[in-house]
Formats: sequence, structure tokens, C-alpha cells
Amino acid sequence: MRVEEIKDKIEQGISGCEVFVDGDGRHFQVIVVSDAFSGKNMVQQHQLVYQTLGDKVGGDELHALSISTYTNEEWQRQKKIQGIK
Repeated sequence: MRVEEIKDKIEQGISGCEVFVDGDGRHFQVIVVSDAFSGKNMVQQHQLVYQTLGDKVGGDELHALSISTYTNEEWQRQKKIQGIK
């Protein structure tokens, strides 16, 4: 699977989110920022992301996926901590 495909699927599945994807073709790291995560625990947030990818995770196309999820407010704080603009 390509980085662009993962990004597109997540963006289509979680309205108004911001997605950052990096990976080598089988192992990927994903950051998803959305207020859809508000009030949900980490497991629930990750389930939302997995739902957007369907059966692609764990197969030959997408062997491993590391997910970080943030609300918009949390992401703004995280960017300040890491010095991201």
C-alpha cells in the first residue's frame, strides 16, 4: 500500500481530519488529528482509524501500523512541545 492511499482512506473515513503518514511500503506510522476523538479513550480512537482502513491492516498490503491520535487542541500542545510549526 502507498502512503497516499492510507492518507486518502483515513481522510475519507474521518471527516475534517488532518493526517500524516510515513512508511516503507509495509510498515507505516500515522498521526491523525480530529475532534472526532474528543471524549474517546485511546482504544476507541484507534478503532476509528482502523475502521477507515478495513481489512487492509495485518495483510500483505499493510503489515504493521503505528497510530498516534490527537484532538485539535492536543495536537496544538504537542506541536509546541516538539517545536513543530
